[in-house]
Amino acid sequence: MKKIFSAVLSLLFAFTYNTGIASPADSLRDGQHDFDFNFGNWKTHILRCQDPFAATPKWIELNGTVTVRKVWNGRAQLEEIEADGPTGHFEGATLFLYNPQSHQWSQNFASSSDGQISTPTIGEFKNGRGELFCQETFNGKAVLVRGVWSDILTDSHSYEEFVSADGGKNWQPVFVAKLTRDK
Repeated sequence: MKKIFSAVLSLLFAFTYNTGIASPADSLRDGQHDFDFNFGNWKTHILRCQDPFAATPKWIELNGTVTVRKVWNGRAQLEEIEADGPTGHFEGATLFLYNPQSHQWSQNFASSSDGQISTPTIGEFKNGRGELFCQETFNGKAVLVRGVWSDILTDSHSYEEFVSADGGKNWQPVFVAKLTRDK
C-alpha cells in the first residue's frame, strides 16, 4: 500500500510539474484567499455522471442553490448544496480548509445520503485556476480524482471533477457545476 501511495504521489507531482499546474516555488505563495470568490449565495446547474467508465455514460442534470460562508476569518469555508433532479433531492456539504504550512487547500465533501466525508482533494491555485487531487476507489478500483475551479469571475465560476483509472493519462468527467451569483 505504501508503494502504491508513493507511486501515486510521484505521478501527481510529475503531472503537475510537467503541465505547469504547480511547481515547488509556487507552493510558497500564500493562497489563503484563493477561495474568497466562493463566498455568498449561488444558483447552480449540475451535471453528474453515474459511471464514467461505462460504454455510454449516463448523465443526471440537477438545479439548485449553493450557500458558502466564511469560517476562521476566511482560512476555511463551509459550502451547503441543495439541488433537485430526476432522481430526487440532493444535499451536500463541503468544508474547505487552508493549510498555512503547505500553502494548500483541502476540499472535504459529504453527501446527506450517506453522511460520510469523502477523501479530501488537496491542491492550490495558479493563474486563477485551482486544481486539487486525491486517490479514491470507484467500483473497487483505485482511481485518481482531479477537481478544477475555473472561469472565476465576480458573479460566476465553474467546478468540474474528473477521474482517471490509468494513473492520470486519461481523465473522464464525472461532475460539472456552473454557478451564478444569486442576487
